[in-house]
Amino acid sequence: MKIGLGAPVAGGWATPETLAVFAAHAEELGYDSLWTFQRLLVGVDDDLDPVYQSVLDPMLALTFAAAHTSRIRLGVALVNMPFVSPTYLAKQAATLDVLSQGRLDLGLGVGWSRTEFTATGADRARRGARTEEYVRVLRTLWTDDPARFDGEFYTVPPSRMAPRPVQPGGPPILLGGVVRPALTRAGRLAAGWMSRAATDLSRIAEDIAVVREAAPDPSVRIVTRGVVRLGPRDGRLSGTFEDVRADTEWLAEQGVTELYYDLNWDPRIGNPAVPAGEATALALEIATALAP
Repeated sequence: MKIGLGAPVAGGWATPETLAVFAAHAEELGYDSLWTFQRLLVGVDDDLDPVYQSVLDPMLALTFAAAHTSRIRLGVALVNMPFVSPTYLAKQAATLDVLSQGRLDLGLGVGWSRTEFTATGADRARRGARTEEYVRVLRTLWTDDPARFDGEFYTVPPSRMAPRPVQPGGPPILLGGVVRPALTRAGRLAAGWMSRAATDLSRIAEDIAVVREAAPDPSVRIVTRGVVRLGPRDGRLSGTFEDVRADTEWLAEQGVTELYYDLNWDPRIGNPAVPAGEATALALEIATALAP
């Protein structure tokens, strides 16, 4: 199983200096990947965890990290499709793939924040059908010459997008989702499935089975966000470093192919109220101790 890290994108430690140092250090420690996530804004009446209160843009943060690394893969988990047109995201992703020399993994989701849906003018209806078309538009723009798409939700006139991504066919697309239709869609349509922070890891084998059953390729990727909670034992990836390592091995046995420790979810790290230096020191300590 491949092991990655969540990039410093939330809270006080999400600074240019920390992002550059942490990305380079993750590469030096042998981590396979570095991941970001998206949060556009938080409504004044939204009751969300500290990790969501101050978040860097995921694509820009990965571009910055790409400039300070050379080997580690760069993943976004995830961009919410309803909030940005597929043509615009196709251009962003192709550009980042070129600038990183083919290291991008593009995770996509359907969104859940009512505040963000309202603020972006996005439509909540028929998100499954929209996802199908969205993915097709991305791949059309990355591969066809000329590209053209005439769908129910999206239209691309005959055109060309250049430069093309470095990776043949474009960056691998990963899909999020928690309900059975979304899990099936990830297996059938994408290179893999991404779990979320709130996923019950003790039952993840059930979700994986649904994804694999729908996947035409047995090597379908199962990417899991690992919310590490050092201290009292409270579910998977909690307790001591030894406990976390044991849970990591257990997740591999359940069928997880890639796990990344996202330290942004630790309230002592990805929290705007915690000083940057304090959060960064703790994150580096954890990242070093759990290095693959």
